[in-house]
Amino acid sequence: MNVWRRLTGPRRALALAGAGALVAGGLVTIPVTAAQAATQCDIAYTSNDWPGGFTANVTIKNVGDPLNGWTLGWTFPNSSQRVQQGWSATFTQSGSQVTARSMSYNGTLATGASTSIGFNGAWSGSNPKPTSFTLNGVVCNGGTTPPTGSKVDNPYVGVRGYVNPEWKAKADAEAGGSRVSNNPTAVWLDRIAAINGTPDSSSNGAFGVKDHLDEALRQGAGYIQFVIYNLPGRDCSALASNGELGPDELPKYKAEYIDPIAAIQGDSKYSSLRIINIIEIDSLPNLVTNTSDQAGGTVMCDTVKANGAYVNGVGYALAKLGAIGNVYNYIDAGHHGWLGWDSNFVPTSNILKTAAVASGSTVNNVHGFITNTANYSALQEPYFKVTDNVNGQTVRQSKWVDWNFYVDELSFAQAFRNQLVSVGFNSNIGMLIDTSRNGWGGSARPTGPGAMTSVDTYVNGGRIDRRAHLGNWCNQAGAGLGERPRANPATGIDAYVWVKPPGESDGSSEEIPNDEGKGFDRMCDPTYGGNARNGNNPSGALGGAPISGAWFSAQFQELMRNAYPAL
Repeated sequence: MNVWRRLTGPRRALALAGAGALVAGGLVTIPVTAAQAATQCDIAYTSNDWPGGFTANVTIKNVGDPLNGWTLGWTFPNSSQRVQQGWSATFTQSGSQVTARSMSYNGTLATGASTSIGFNGAWSGSNPKPTSFTLNGVVCNGGTTPPTGSKVDNPYVGVRGYVNPEWKAKADAEAGGSRVSNNPTAVWLDRIAAINGTPDSSSNGAFGVKDHLDEALRQGAGYIQFVIYNLPGRDCSALASNGELGPDELPKYKAEYIDPIAAIQGDSKYSSLRIINIIEIDSLPNLVTNTSDQAGGTVMCDTVKANGAYVNGVGYALAKLGAIGNVYNYIDAGHHGWLGWDSNFVPTSNILKTAAVASGSTVNNVHGFITNTANYSALQEPYFKVTDNVNGQTVRQSKWVDWNFYVDELSFAQAFRNQLVSVGFNSNIGMLIDTSRNGWGGSARPTGPGAMTSVDTYVNGGRIDRRAHLGNWCNQAGAGLGERPRANPATGIDAYVWVKPPGESDGSSEEIPNDEGKGFDRMCDPTYGGNARNGNNPSGALGGAPISGAWFSAQFQELMRNAYPAL
């Protein structure tokens, strides 16, 4: 359940600038193959009511792949509601559940095509409209589409966040852990089994999606956060958290992963909760920076770029989940040490836009974006700015900054938000920043700028991010808890959040056989001397780490010791 970050400097600028021009110009085609077929639909339900009776019209729009025969289903909210006589479909009713099957003349629906059916009905007491529909067993995108503007501008404002009791129990078991265990953290759904719960797993818990939602209601929480993290060919340039699905298993991702999550989250029982989904960590930026035409790129990233698995998978997730009236989607947008160069900044915003309008989705299904997920990049660097100069040299020439245009997450997130609006996202999108492990407090935290001897002494002496390199991502030694979760902390930022639950490992320090799909990446080995992606620097990882997602007591204790603000 970890995510990997790639540092990309000016050495790749020419190749990436060329790729970015193609994306921006609309010349890159992301194909959808026939093997990726999936049901997707929008429903418009209207009725003309009178005392004891009504006439209903239902329009079915196919926004997925072509259909050859369909079955529409819904449940009447009032047990007295009955279908009496229908047309353009064969209607059956059992209790409150209604099924309408296509006729020979209207069963074929091309992508984008619509058909209308209707019936006369009876009711007593009240005649509320059904709000959720299925087509061929798959929950439709909209049901009765919620009115525009029904979602709040910032789902984190004015309500209490959900505290995962499984994470809280682990934190409470640690000496001093009760100081932080009541903070809201996200629930990671990193495989299909996690939807129903995995009681025998070291990296998930016994609670499934429904259990967490029920517990959120019991707590009186106002919002709950889930990480949607199971794309085909997941983490295409990493090893420690490759997923369970192969690069060609997009249909399985849709039918066995996204559809069941949408069905549970769309249950009207949870309509009072603001359900926040963090969409597919570490995915879309890989299509810009980690294909084989880049230094250190991989064939797997080439594959998922060519077959559209990432773009169409994200688009499908956005469409299915975003159509639920109380669901808020935030797409992962890397971090400043990955995308801060102009050669990555604009191309990534374009690929995010491409995904947001893929598979029947629109930008309206995107409430915002998140940066620094499960990473360690400092929220703010107080002792140097990207505009500083030392002895006539810009700090951008320092080895640490490496010509980046940003030196911390807050400035990057605010600038990237403006870029995303410029490519077509709604002007009211908000950003989230994961501050779970970017505090960098403790005795090693600088108290002022570095020496003005050179740009390197100035930056290295004053930077609070103490990693050997911005490309280091695994169980970083010296890291601390960052800002506690809170809403509206800065302009354009919806919230600081703890999406990565502190204390959960990024990956094992050595290879550990397991049946949870967790591999071994040398960047988690404290003896590793690095590679081209991190400038051949030491990994900076803590020793003794378990597989990704498993509890790492030593790291949790270090995070508390180095918390900033201090505990």
